[in-house]
Amino acid sequence: MTIPVEPLGFTPPGPIYLGQQNTLVSLDFLDENRLLFTFRVPGLMHRETGDSAEGVERQIRALVLTLPAGTVQAEALWTVHDRARYLWMLKDGHFLFRDRESLQQGDAALDLKPFLRFPGPLLLLGLDPSQHFLVTQSREPAEAANKPGEVPSPATSAATLIPDGQKPSKQAALEQPDVVVRILRRDSGQVMLVSRTRATVHLAINPDGYLESLRGNGEKWVLNLNYFSGGSAVLGHFDSACSPTVEFISEREALATACSPSGGHHLVAMDTGGRRLWESRSSSSVAWPLLVRSAGGLRFARETVVLNRSANDYSRTLDAEDVKGQLVRVFDAADGNPALEAPASPVLDAGGNVAVSPSGGRVAVLNGGAIQVFELPSPPSLPESGSAETGR
Repeated sequence: MTIPVEPLGFTPPGPIYLGQQNTLVSLDFLDENRLLFTFRVPGLMHRETGDSAEGVERQIRALVLTLPAGTVQAEALWTVHDRARYLWMLKDGHFLFRDRESLQQGDAALDLKPFLRFPGPLLLLGLDPSQHFLVTQSREPAEAANKPGEVPSPATSAATLIPDGQKPSKQAALEQPDVVVRILRRDSGQVMLVSRTRATVHLAINPDGYLESLRGNGEKWVLNLNYFSGGSAVLGHFDSACSPTVEFISEREALATACSPSGGHHLVAMDTGGRRLWESRSSSSVAWPLLVRSAGGLRFARETVVLNRSANDYSRTLDAEDVKGQLVRVFDAADGNPALEAPASPVLDAGGNVAVSPSGGRVAVLNGGAIQVFELPSPPSLPESGSAETGR
């Protein structure tokens, strides 16, 4: 299925945005037969006083498209005040919409209702695969007082989280951390865990706990699952020449994206029982990998920016002349077998141009002036999980 996007009002962003990690598009499945396509409306931006990244007002057009014809079922115009990600899809046909310190919940009619409000700007948001929990990170000075209706702010919390592989500088150690990391229950907004940190951190969670990659000797790394109830489990070991990124593909499967010494990335999939399920390697001429998983966790898409040379050959910030294109690869989560490979254009380094349906049977890609929807065979079931080494 192919849906032209020019009649919908979409204009491809120019190459000037490459390298800025601005979210310009969001493409998601509401269900197997409806897409939510949102994109920034070109035009003059109203800049408010203050921080340039957070003081930009821009318009986002939202469209619900029915498949296969691409008929517009609903549309809306939203306003956001920065260039970061603003939309996260939920399993039940709803979605979360972020602007500044507010988080709203929307539906297929594109109606937005207040959901959560934070004492400061919401910087990052994540969900566990079951979508029972939220991980939020917001900027909140310690002296800021809570207002009625806001989630609690830990004014006396210690800074216990730092980005993987980094150590705080002496100057940072003297500064009061102003980023608050929370894990909340999505149904009630109840705060389960909270901490202050000096920078945003990547925190992958499932209903049991959160993942942590610990460096050993040389390029050796250990992947730990730290339980919310106490104790931990070692899921496995792997090599990486850089600080790896770890994600939950499903409640039982974790994926580590490691760096190969010769360039490129090395994917290692493990289950929560401690078994290594599969491995895959990517080309050395790709950068900025992004992961999009299906709601059921049976398939995921990995998109990368393809470079003209090996990523190791670039010692400066990438620009449009360094970029050859963008590639989407879709994997079966059970065994790592590729189910689809397709280009995406325009190149969007912050993603938003790829979506996987809840069942994993359809993949939508923004490419060449159209949304291309691919039909795929049913994905294989995930293997049964064994038992892990645990300190619970």
